[in-house]
Amino acid sequence: MSRIDLLVVTLLAVTAVVAGCSNDFSGHSDAGTTDTDTDTDTDTDTVCTQGEYSSSFTICTQSDVATLAGYTSISKHLTIKCPSCTDLSELSCLTSVGGILEIGSLPEGNNNDVLTNLHGLDALTSVGEKLSIAWNAALTNLDGLNSLTSVGGYVYIWHNSALANLDGLSSLTSVGEYMEISCNTALTNLDGLSSLNSVSEYLSIRSNDTLTDIDGLSSLNSVNGYIEISSNTALTNLGGLSSLNSVGSHLAIHYNDALTDLTGLNSLTSVGGDLYITANDTLTSLTGLSSLTSVGGNFWIERNHALTDLTGPGALTTLLGSLHISINYGLTSLTGLSSLTSVGEGLTIECNTLNDLDGLSAITTVSGNLRISGNSLTNLNGLSGITSVGGNLRIELNNALTSLDGLSALNSVGGHLWFENNDALTNMNGLGTLTSVGGGIHIWYNNALTDLDGLSALNSSVDRLTIVGNAALTDLDGLSG
Repeated sequence: MSRIDLLVVTLLAVTAVVAGCSNDFSGHSDAGTTDTDTDTDTDTDTVCTQGEYSSSFTICTQSDVATLAGYTSISKHLTIKCPSCTDLSELSCLTSVGGILEIGSLPEGNNNDVLTNLHGLDALTSVGEKLSIAWNAALTNLDGLNSLTSVGGYVYIWHNSALANLDGLSSLTSVGEYMEISCNTALTNLDGLSSLNSVSEYLSIRSNDTLTDIDGLSSLNSVNGYIEISSNTALTNLGGLSSLNSVGSHLAIHYNDALTDLTGLNSLTSVGGDLYITANDTLTSLTGLSSLTSVGGNFWIERNHALTDLTGPGALTTLLGSLHISINYGLTSLTGLSSLTSVGEGLTIECNTLNDLDGLSAITTVSGNLRISGNSLTNLNGLSGITSVGGNLRIELNNALTSLDGLSALNSVGGHLWFENNDALTNMNGLGTLTSVGGGIHIWYNNALTDLDGLSALNSSVDRLTIVGNAALTDLDGLSG
């Protein structure tokens, strides 16, 4: 189930709890409801004396707002989905909501069609569970939430088409679980989040079409879960992440069409899970990754068509997962990975316009599969340090490849060995030190291949041998040993 599906299910569940405008008054406090003013002047009753409303409450009409006047807290949930409401000022005593504060609903439900701001919630300092602000067509700002310092669970701000800024969240310092800011088409910056220093599980900034910067995240130093910066078509830089030094799980930066570099990630030293740099059409450089030393999962560099080399992550020494460099049509060099000595799982170099693999020269072991496919390479010289491949080795669809000399240090392949559709390859002489293949050997449709002598050092049996469609191959002498 996707994050969006989970969010919808969550909101539906909340709506089921507080749906409609049938509110329960049986458990609320009556403390202080009598007039305590004994003089004869104009009545000046203390307004914030109703105490706690010990249930959930739904505001569907302007008169419902008045019902909560004087209450300082709500023990459970507060939902505001009021098509006619323009003023929340009678909520001015409210300091806390113990459960969920939902402002707006799902698109098919009643929403706040004319509410332009949240003044009236000015005294609110905490929300115990979740804050959801969604589908409020007229809401231009979040002014009124200026006293809010913490949300124990999730914060969702999404599909507010007129929302231009988040300045009303200027006091928010922490989010206990998730924070998602998505599909707010008029939002240009995140400056209102300048006090936010921690998000425990997940931060998503997604599909905000006019968002040009995320400088408002400048105080954020860690996210224990994962970060997604995705599909913000006007975003030009990541400068707002300059204090971020670690991500506990995944970091995904993708589909940001105007993003040209990763400057702003200069303090980032580790990513605990996967790192995705994918489908950023104008990204020309990875220079912002200069402090990155370790990635605990996979590292994907894919479909960044303006990227010409990998200069940036030069300090990366530890990659526990796989490295995927695929479908970057402008990528001609892998320069930038000079400190990487091993790949914990697989290595895939696929469908780039690479001239060479020299940027991988420090790698000695690939624990999983190694695949070189669909590149413009004439040789594999950048792989000259690799001594073992734990899984399959697959060299395919490299039409200009004439030599395997770059594999001269390779002595073992744990899985299958594949050579397929390498039209210019004439021999396998670069495999002279290969002694062991754990799976099968498959040599298919290499039209210029004339001999297999490079496999003569093999001293182990293979579980399958298939040699198909190599038009120039005249003998199998290289396998005679």
